[in-house]
Amino acid sequence: MRERLTDGLYGLGWATVKKLPEPVAVRLGREIADRTWKRRGAGVRRLEANLARVVPDASPQRLARLSREGMRSYLRYWMESFRLPAWSRERIHGGFVPDDVHHLVDGLAAGRGVILALPHMGNYDLAGAWVTTKLGVPFTTVAERLKPESLYDRFVAYREGLGMEVLPHTGGSAFGALARRLRAGGLVCLVADRDLSASGVEVEFFGETTKMPAGPARLAVQTGALLLPVTLWYDRSPVMRGRVHPPIEVPGEGTRAERAAVMTQALADVFAAGIAEHPQDWHMLQPLWLSDLAPAAGRGGTAGPGGPGPAGGGRR
Repeated sequence: MRERLTDGLYGLGWATVKKLPEPVAVRLGREIADRTWKRRGAGVRRLEANLARVVPDASPQRLARLSREGMRSYLRYWMESFRLPAWSRERIHGGFVPDDVHHLVDGLAAGRGVILALPHMGNYDLAGAWVTTKLGVPFTTVAERLKPESLYDRFVAYREGLGMEVLPHTGGSAFGALARRLRAGGLVCLVADRDLSASGVEVEFFGETTKMPAGPARLAVQTGALLLPVTLWYDRSPVMRGRVHPPIEVPGEGTRAERAAVMTQALADVFAAGIAEHPQDWHMLQPLWLSDLAPAAGRGGTAGPGGPGPAGGGRR
C-alpha cells in the first residue's frame, strides 16, 4: 500500500506541477519546504546533523537557518524536476550557467571518454538536460532499482525523456556497459557521494570517515577516461550555477584498487570544498558517516534524495 501511494504521489507531481505557472510552483515548493522544516521530522534533523559536520563552528541558530535553506533548495529541486519535461530548450539553456565546461568539451574532443561525478547538490537532472540539449552530447547514467517497479519505470522514463541512457544499478552488469561507453569515447554521469553497495571506498570527509562509491575512479583507471568532479548550486535567481573541476589524475603507481582509492579520496576533497561553499544546496537527508550508520545501514534507498538516482550515490 505504501509503495503504491508513493508511486501515485510521484505520478501526481509530474502530472500536475508541470502545468502550474512557474511563480505558483516556486511558492508551492517554498511553502512545502517551510512546513516540512517546522515539523522537524527525521529527514530535517538528519540534514541539520550532516550540516553540523560541514560547518562545525556554526551556532544552533545558524544551523537552523541552513537546514531551512536546505529544505527550500531540496523542494526547489523537486518543483523543477516535475516541471522539467515541459520546459523548452531555451528555458533549460537559460536555467543553468556552468563554469569551466572546457574540461568536458576538451575531454570528449580528445576521444578519451569522460566521467562526470557529482555530489547530491542542486539539480543534476537540469544539468543533464543542459548537456544533452545545449552541448548535444548524450550520456549514460545508472538508476537504483526501486519498489514498486512502476516507480522505477517512472524515473527511467523521466530521465530518458531528457536524453539520458539509464542502466539499472543491479546485477553487476552496469559497470561493464559503462566501461564500453567510455572506451567508445562517450560520456558517463554518476552521483558519487553516498555508497549504496558493499564495495565502497573509505574516505575522510569533513574530518570523519565515510564510504563513497568506487565506481567512478575504477572506471577511470580501467578505461583511461577523464574523471571530472562537478559541483552545483543555486544562486538567488531562477538560474542554477555549476562548475566542472579539473580532472582527477590516475596515480602512476599501485594496484588498480589502490589507485582507485586515492582518486576517490581526491574526489571527496573536491566535493567537500564545493559543499562547504554552498552547504544549503547539499541535499543529504540520510546518514552518511560511518559513525551514524547502523551495521546494516547504508544500502538500498527510498524515493527522495537518497532514493531513485544515478548510480553511486543515492537520491533520485
